Amino acid sequence: MCRNIRPLFNFDPPATDEEVHLAAVQFVRKLAGFTRPSKANEEAFELATDQISQVARTLIDSLVTEAPPRDRAAFEAKRREASLRRFGARRG
Repeated sequence: MCRNIRPLFNFDPPATDEEVHLAAVQFVRKLAGFTRPSKANEEAFELATDQISQVARTLIDSLVTEAPPRDRAAFEAKRREASLRRFGARRG
């Protein structure tokens, strides 16, 4: 799975439409094998991104859990800490 796609379910505050769209873009990029489509593929790329965004939003809105919502800031701090352990400190 693409490391850039983050969990979006059960967060406080909830995932925005922009976050869902960005995850869809990452997914389409991974499937297509390129980050920016050619002019010939631009329409297909955008259509796929829009459709995946809609499906992802439906999924997120349909899921249920008894667990309390996760704190977004704490989750991101843990993710950054794991990244530092994995890759070390960034250099300038």
